[in-house]
Amino acid sequence: MKVDQFDFELPKELIAIRPAASRDGARLLVVGGQNLEDKTVTDLADFLNLGDLMIFNDTRVIPARLSGKRRDAKMELTLHMNMKDGIWKAFAKPAKKLKTDDVINFAGGLDATVLVKGEAGEVTVQFNHKGASLREALNEAGVMPLPPYIASQRPVDDQDKSDYQTIYSKNDGAVAAPTAGLHFTENLQQRLNDKGVNSAYVTLHVGAGTFLPVKVNDTDDHKMHSEYGELTQAVAALINETHASGNKVIAVGTTSLRLLESATDEDGITHAFCDVTDIFITPGYKFRAVDILMTNFHLPKSTLFMLVSAFVGFENMKNAYRHAIDQNYRFYSYGDSSLLFPEDNL
Repeated sequence: MKVDQFDFELPKELIAIRPAASRDGARLLVVGGQNLEDKTVTDLADFLNLGDLMIFNDTRVIPARLSGKRRDAKMELTLHMNMKDGIWKAFAKPAKKLKTDDVINFAGGLDATVLVKGEAGEVTVQFNHKGASLREALNEAGVMPLPPYIASQRPVDDQDKSDYQTIYSKNDGAVAAPTAGLHFTENLQQRLNDKGVNSAYVTLHVGAGTFLPVKVNDTDDHKMHSEYGELTQAVAALINETHASGNKVIAVGTTSLRLLESATDEDGITHAFCDVTDIFITPGYKFRAVDILMTNFHLPKSTLFMLVSAFVGFENMKNAYRHAIDQNYRFYSYGDSSLLFPEDNL
């Protein structure tokens, strides 16, 4: 499909630069085919049933944006994928004069040596720390990697350290939050539990590539960045049991969905997964694992808007976004949410 088909105009004032006062107080647009309902996140349990299964991404965002110097020139690194032993893939800015073997110096004695320089500012770097020592160094030298559409409007502050993290985050490694999960509170999870909705956790370390613009004209020509994910055998069995009993699997966020779809075969059987995935979902994709999707509102012409268009139908999603804009829903990472039902799952 042509990428321009996924474009839309969004008033700047609808881009949320802070979250709702209470996480579960955000608005929730329920999309069932062409039917739309304006609700709040606190109403979520009303749309789910006893025995349904919610899948959460328990990745934890690290302070992955680093400002330092290469010789006397300022340099910024945004980490996006952990390789091994202190080696990370990152986006460098500015990258034009950066060369292999250059050393970038950061606060607290943290250094990064450029091992590989790729295209479009992507580099592979080796830090002078690894493991727990590197985590400590990043905590001292780095800041929370807010999306560019927020960071361009205000500086990162201490409030973001908690706001840009789910309450159930556990496994360090993400450089972007799984933002649908930001709406959950202990009270909301308890309401879901009281209704008999089950919960399970997977890990997909969201990379900065999620914010990269699609620069090609046709979706067939776009290459997705890889992200590392883990789904245990126990969770796979729970997903298969849920489907076998006739209940629904609800992905909390596109990150959970992409991992679930990567781990599920053409027969709809989910397997344990411990690998990288670069799955790219566009209209025409046949979903194998996920029946319902909870997700925030996404950027024009983004891979995530393409994904949700595939999930509920291209025209249905365009109609839903027109409604959201007309009704002043708040967009993007700190914005409101939606609950999406494909027409064959209504």
